[in-house]
Amino acid sequence: MRTPVRTTLAAAVAAVALVLPAQAAVGAPPAVTAGGDRPPAATTGIQLESLDRGLVALSTTGGIHLSWRLLKSEAYGAAATGLTGADFAVYRDGARIALVTDSTTFVDAAGTGRSSYRVAPVLAGREGEPSPAVTPSAQPAIDIPLTVPAGGTTPAGEAYTYSANDVSVGDVDGDGAYEYVVKWDPSNSKDVSQVGYTGPVFIDTYELDGTLLNRIELGVNIRAGAHYTQFLVYDFDGDGKSETILKTAPGTKSVQYRADGTVAREKFITMPREDRRAGFSHDDDYRMSAPDYRDHLIEVFRGWSERAEVVSGQWPATLEEAFGAPVTHDYPLSPESAAELVDYFIDVYAPSRSARNVLRAFEGFIVDGPEYLTVFDGATGAELETVRYEPGRGDDGLLWGDYAMARIEPGNRVDRFLSGVAYLDGTHPSAIFARGYYTRSTVATYDWDGRHLTQRWLVDSGHVPMTNPFNDGPHGRDGTDPEYGTLTTQGFHSLSAADVDGDGRQEIVYGSATLDDDGGLLYSSFDQLPAGSTAPGAQARLGHGDAMHVADIDPARPGLEIFTVHEGAMSAPYGTALRDAATGEVLFGAYSGRDTGRGMIGDVRTDVPGMEVWSSMPAGTEASGLLSATGDVLSPANPGTNMSIRWAGDLTTQIVNGAQAVTPTIDDWTRGTLLTASGTLTNNGTKGNPALVADVLGDWREELLVRTADSTALRMYLSSEPTTHKLYTLMHDPQYRVETARQQTTYNQPAYTSFHLASGMDFSRVPLHAAPLPVAAPGIRSDRTGVTVTWQPPAEPGTEELTGYVVTLTPERGKSAGKGNGHGPKPLVTTAAADARSVTFTSVPAGRWSATVVAVSGAGSSAASDPSATVVVTKSRG
Repeated sequence: MRTPVRTTLAAAVAAVALVLPAQAAVGAPPAVTAGGDRPPAATTGIQLESLDRGLVALSTTGGIHLSWRLLKSEAYGAAATGLTGADFAVYRDGARIALVTDSTTFVDAAGTGRSSYRVAPVLAGREGEPSPAVTPSAQPAIDIPLTVPAGGTTPAGEAYTYSANDVSVGDVDGDGAYEYVVKWDPSNSKDVSQVGYTGPVFIDTYELDGTLLNRIELGVNIRAGAHYTQFLVYDFDGDGKSETILKTAPGTKSVQYRADGTVAREKFITMPREDRRAGFSHDDDYRMSAPDYRDHLIEVFRGWSERAEVVSGQWPATLEEAFGAPVTHDYPLSPESAAELVDYFIDVYAPSRSARNVLRAFEGFIVDGPEYLTVFDGATGAELETVRYEPGRGDDGLLWGDYAMARIEPGNRVDRFLSGVAYLDGTHPSAIFARGYYTRSTVATYDWDGRHLTQRWLVDSGHVPMTNPFNDGPHGRDGTDPEYGTLTTQGFHSLSAADVDGDGRQEIVYGSATLDDDGGLLYSSFDQLPAGSTAPGAQARLGHGDAMHVADIDPARPGLEIFTVHEGAMSAPYGTALRDAATGEVLFGAYSGRDTGRGMIGDVRTDVPGMEVWSSMPAGTEASGLLSATGDVLSPANPGTNMSIRWAGDLTTQIVNGAQAVTPTIDDWTRGTLLTASGTLTNNGTKGNPALVADVLGDWREELLVRTADSTALRMYLSSEPTTHKLYTLMHDPQYRVETARQQTTYNQPAYTSFHLASGMDFSRVPLHAAPLPVAAPGIRSDRTGVTVTWQPPAEPGTEELTGYVVTLTPERGKSAGKGNGHGPKPLVTTAAADARSVTFTSVPAGRWSATVVAVSGAGSSAASDPSATVVVTKSRG
């Protein structure tokens, strides 16, 4: 069950109080008299997962390496090398063998592969609940068995098989442990610019032991490829269990499995009533063959003269004029004339623009049919609600610029999708789904309350006006919307959520632009084109790019920074740039004149303050090589750019290398290779992305999740490198948690914390949020004035000021000294101010009573104290 991080005093009372009998008035202590001062209400905090201890044990040459989570609620302060708060008692085979104070790792040199381990938190000398027992793994990794979907054959007769691709995590059943959500990609998965059929996509949910809980079969009407399916796994409604939200279509169904692997239930999603009445069904297949595409174009061309853009004079009056050919047909076009012009377009005009325009072979795309957004139960896979995907495609990409440039690519710009999660209100997570970023750019956000998916806001740049949709350059030009028009061409193949302006609510960093939490455009970054560019001196967008990193890169500056690379070549002012995340101001950058496709950040040089940044800038040019957080060139060489990982114990950053058929490795810039993940592969071709890099088990270090070469298992590697640094699980940092959920999106990017995480970091700048510890058992006495309860403040008040106490008198059932009504008196509850040390209950029915006290602060409520001694009230007081 998820525990709210913050609570009000009223909420704390509601949590512990039963309904009081009307006659049982509760007297107030001197500090809380009737009509007097009340403790101030606490603010509401951010909704995060309630995770278990995440204890893991690995057999190493030095002994049994143990690693476990420190929860954010257990961290109360900072020291030079880490956070302070809970220490941990380590148990082997039931006997306590250590008390660990400086980290959340321990090496038991005397342990064996048969030993059983538990750890228990120790706060203010009080030992808490121990973790479930674990036994050591003989390998440095954990294999999660996977159920590989059966392959198939496309309508073109091409066979395909499946491999595990992106992975996300969520606690789908509320037990405090993560489940693993795996996307299966067919071997014929395509980029949106590539022609051909694909097999369907599957989304599986697994327990750590490989139990398959459910499978979402997206069906034939969702094409397979990095740009098409973005799936969000998160506890959106705060019930302690994660949902899965993703784009669906007719033919999408979910399958729930029993523990023995047999099918328990399968069901198609619910199509809107108006779609069913219109004749749409789950048997529909919208994949286009080459003849289908020709027929589609005929219908598009027949309607040319009725298009609003043609009627208004914005576009040429005839298709021949659009193609630069003599007008030879009457309008509106007859079916025969439209067919003739389609053949001319496919066979003559398109190839004249580019030899790569082989539209007679255009097949496998989906440019028609309903599009939906569906919420699925994370544990069962059951559909919870399906709504229309907004905005819809509108057309096959004609308005989006897919026919305008030399390379004619129907279904390309229109089908570029992104997703993410953001705490837009500072408390609850919202889902983000975006469509388009080269020309028309749209971002929609949604809230799920457990019953309904409600759109919070939708941002739309509007289409980029073109004078000729078959010959124009729509990139880098404004859309039609007066507020959001400059959003066009600024989006990347990913997005991020971070509180860039420090207001407690996360913004959406949309590449070279940022949207405020309310959907307003915070900024869209432009700069002057330099000498050698297409238009020196002109203002231009920083523009689209493939890699973006939002973090506290330079701790000497306030706030966060954004490091980006850009592919605009001679039309972009920078090939790489570091910007202030709050304003979009470029702090440093360099022009490249070419597509700068890769970039990364991380602390790879401990002798240099802050994180380092690097990119694929041309060798020998300005800003090539390894750069400091202030832009100084440190070396001409630089690490890889596929994915980073926090693996080492010294807070530095390592790089995951290995793409395509190359075995993945974890490499340190100064120490070399730290791990070779034999028998595994990365994903997404030359991108070389692991399935996931995230802090999913053990201490604050990140795990490497990669598929085995045959995809029969997901292999999770855990660091056993010693560390003397103590930090709560990164998943309890809101920015890191939402960025982990976003990592699966398109061009996978690392997740970063909201604080500077690097060697030499200042732990006092790590955000803390911990409720008070329980107070000691209170005192209690009964006299003629009533029943008085006394207490002392908690040994640890938490990370925010105390706002008061909730005091509860509880009767012993069945031992009432009065006559009662057969059920005995009910508990009595009152509140007290933060400086109070006693309360007196003046209206107490006869009976045997004990008291408990709960301390309340801006960070939440403590657990109830141990009960006091029992007092006997022989006659009702008051």
